[in-house]
Amino acid sequence: MTFGFAPSSAAPLSTSASAASASRLLEPAEWAAAGIPLLRNPREVVSGLHARHQPKPATAIVAVLDPDDRLCASASFARRPAPADGWMFRNALLAQLRRVIPHDLRRRTPVRTAVLLYCREGDARWTEEDGAWMWGLRDACTLHGLRCGAYITLTRDGWQVLGEGRGGRRPSADSAPEPFATSDAPPPLPRTGGAVSDVLRRAAAR
Repeated sequence: MTFGFAPSSAAPLSTSASAASASRLLEPAEWAAAGIPLLRNPREVVSGLHARHQPKPATAIVAVLDPDDRLCASASFARRPAPADGWMFRNALLAQLRRVIPHDLRRRTPVRTAVLLYCREGDARWTEEDGAWMWGLRDACTLHGLRCGAYITLTRDGWQVLGEGRGGRRPSADSAPEPFATSDAPPPLPRTGGAVSDVLRRAAAR
């Protein structure tokens, strides 16, 4: 599988800081070899999250899927204007996960999967910022008892599941949200902690 590469736009760091930062990102080959589970219908997942959160550049959306790839919970937040750092991204993702869904640390094997959609400027080629998000997602999943799932970028050119080679032109960072009927997703729900899955089941039953 072939990956493009675009250098990070972050300001130059000292040698020691650069080494620390480099240890908190995943290269494309590392991500591809990590055994990340494939999404059954990535466009449906992307369209549903785009319709719910309507992200703009520098917005991250973390979502938790059940074993059938149905959405259990999701949250979006703006990336702070600071150099890309996997540890900081991990902490931000973990804070959002703890807010919207209980952990699965008591399970021997994770049954739910977290995926990350990041809306950013630029094209779909891998960047060091993407590598830091990948590192952060993997570590946050471990600390919350979840499987690490797909990392998806959303740009003005469309969406791309990095490491899989799957993508599409719509939705994009500039496109209007699709109707939920089109993406086969339930209507937006308030993001609350606790029994989020129960709320979703009741909404689906209606």
